[in-house]
Amino acid sequence: MDLFAPCTLGEVDLKNRVVMAPMTRCRALGNIPNTLMAEYYGQRATAGLIITEGATPAPEGLGYARIPGIFSAAQVDGWRLVADAVRAKGGRIFVQLMHTGRVGHPLNLPEGVELLAPSAVAAAGEMWTDSQGMQPHPVPRGMTEEEIHRCIEAFAQGARNARDAGLDGVELHGANGYLLEQFFHPATNQRTDGWGGDYVGRGRFILSVAKACTKAIGGGRVGLRLSPHGVFNDMAPYDGVEEVYSWMAGELSALGLAYLHIVDHSAIGAPPVPDSTKAAIRAAFKGSLILSGGYDRARAEADLAANKGELVAFGRPFLANPDLVARLQQNAALNVPDAASFYTPGAGGYTDYPGL
Repeated sequence: MDLFAPCTLGEVDLKNRVVMAPMTRCRALGNIPNTLMAEYYGQRATAGLIITEGATPAPEGLGYARIPGIFSAAQVDGWRLVADAVRAKGGRIFVQLMHTGRVGHPLNLPEGVELLAPSAVAAAGEMWTDSQGMQPHPVPRGMTEEEIHRCIEAFAQGARNARDAGLDGVELHGANGYLLEQFFHPATNQRTDGWGGDYVGRGRFILSVAKACTKAIGGGRVGLRLSPHGVFNDMAPYDGVEEVYSWMAGELSALGLAYLHIVDHSAIGAPPVPDSTKAAIRAAFKGSLILSGGYDRARAEADLAANKGELVAFGRPFLANPDLVARLQQNAALNVPDAASFYTPGAGGYTDYPGL
């Protein structure tokens, strides 16, 4: 497979197999996408597919400062600006639906909104708040049955909102220690009802959200991100990871999802995802796989040629190189990302990286 050749992902035709990975950027003042964000994504529209930063479908999912939502009319209008900017340049864009769950702080949430999670298990570490700086993660409240069902419908409505805004589809964030993974992980899900227990019970929430979203907008416009063996946000590998993720991949395949997006953060110091785990997921899932984690052109082309996946996602290289596709094609030098500006407001380190 040629990295730069057109392809089809679910119901969406793409001009190449280069994917811009989702990256939190914290530029959504008031949690509403804006013209600066539209400019940022429009600059990167030569990607075959852009997957946006996480946008929460519910107020209690706004765990970080200045992340966007996709549950209010103003937020949908903001995402329409983004979609229009990308589509005007011939690009395709999925919004990532991310609910932060226990990874957050009440100071980042709307007034009166509680921090919710599968169980009352706090995450280690601290969370930045614009009003009081770094604060310890508090203990979340375990969700009630009613709140679980309301959250599932919020994801479905978020998917409908994405399509209303002109976005091509959604990626469900089931990775990196956020709400969907919190339900699936035995350390963060200590429930004894039908949403906990063994991996079938723990996996019920992810599958319910995926099923609701595929019903809302069609499976060909829904993908899901997974991070087996991930340690981000106080998660940790556990016995049987390969078995439970291959089971989950099979269940998601039966729902007709367009793709799975597999996270491997070993390039930045996380434990590697064993090749056997990736192969087990590959065998169980009949849709497309998006590979990610420290890729350059040579490795991307090698893994596509080896049929390890259909597309390859690039994160920080896309952050600092709006014309990354052209640079990869020409084997040109890449701009170096400015880590100090990853999550700061404003255009600096966001829309001011030079092109070739």
